[in-house]
Amino acid sequence: MANDLFNTFMNGPDENGRFGDFGGRFVSETLMPLILELEQEYEKAKTDDSFWAEMNHLWTHYVGRPSPLYFAERLTDHLGGAKVYMKRDELNHTGAHKINNVLGQIILARRMGKKRIIAETGAGQHGVATATVCAKFGLKCVVYMGAHDVERQAPNVFRMRLLGAEVVPVTSGRGTLKDAMNDALRDWVTNVRDTFYCIGTVAGPHPYPAMVRDFQSIIGKEVREQMTEAEGRFPDTVIAAIGGGSNAMGLFFPFLDDKEVNIIGVEAGGKGVNAKMEHCASLTGGRPGVLHGNRTYLLQDDDGQILEGFSISAGLDYPGIGPEHAWLHEIGRAKYVSITDVEALAAFQLSCELEGIIPALEPSHALAHVMKIAPDLPKDHIICMNMCGRGDKDIFTVAKALGFEMGAFA
Repeated sequence: MANDLFNTFMNGPDENGRFGDFGGRFVSETLMPLILELEQEYEKAKTDDSFWAEMNHLWTHYVGRPSPLYFAERLTDHLGGAKVYMKRDELNHTGAHKINNVLGQIILARRMGKKRIIAETGAGQHGVATATVCAKFGLKCVVYMGAHDVERQAPNVFRMRLLGAEVVPVTSGRGTLKDAMNDALRDWVTNVRDTFYCIGTVAGPHPYPAMVRDFQSIIGKEVREQMTEAEGRFPDTVIAAIGGGSNAMGLFFPFLDDKEVNIIGVEAGGKGVNAKMEHCASLTGGRPGVLHGNRTYLLQDDDGQILEGFSISAGLDYPGIGPEHAWLHEIGRAKYVSITDVEALAAFQLSCELEGIIPALEPSHALAHVMKIAPDLPKDHIICMNMCGRGDKDIFTVAKALGFEMGAFA
């Protein structure tokens, strides 16, 4: 049978790619045939046993799934309240959740006869995953990355180039994820015949938000099984960090129909959610608009111009959010909060000190919210947070933020 998560947990979008008032397809006429072709190919793949056989083989033998579900015993004791579990997707090949989705998209690209893959990246993990899978299948890979992110995520830039990818620094705007996605879309319009755009998050024009979510839903599907085995029931609360929101939707989606499970998404609060927009909390501090082919919540001024957000985390440094998250926010199925850079850095250090796990700055935001709420919850309350990436890529950023000179450790 085809992968059963689609038979059991499917919730939207509608035939127009809409989650309520959000999502849709806002693209140029040049791209519309490609979008429709991709949608058609994906609809075929969803019910194709051979597609899922290839995916499951690679998830198991190449990515290393299922990733462990880990009871953070020392952290739980330290916080003194709820039991804290971590879904260890940072243990995947390439060090993050991104490869779950990249495999699916590139298998589709091969089925469509595309030989050139382009991608955008912020923290670099999606770029590394795309470069990795392109190397495996012998495909040309071009990754667009904001110049600011190229500087602060140097280890991942080197990894991409080692894997044979061309990394294109984007100097427009603030040189972050939004600007990288802009340039990737321009490339796609120019090279429609041989190029496949591998989007790294649950954003963009339909079918990308649903397709990326579906591939990432392996995370939540495993948590359902693993938590049932470990505790005899589902978690009471699931928590994940959100930029565009793919790791979060991957965890949340299989639990949407389980009303007893609380769902919390954690946005990047930067220097604080304030009028200066020194943050990337689009649900907390933004309003609906259109960006990158879909309607969602965005940071924008009174004239609808997209504002530059701010976060210490390159992967969360995006002025919007996936449209399904916007919908879940509006209908109240999920709660969305923000965490500041200072709080995320404190969580980063605590994870290192208590659990021997060096997290990426992205899941450090989720962990910071766990640290806020766990002490006030009963000891039989179960929290599962998604440890969606490891922190190798962030050590220079963290060292600088904490006032250390890397050369001093030599």
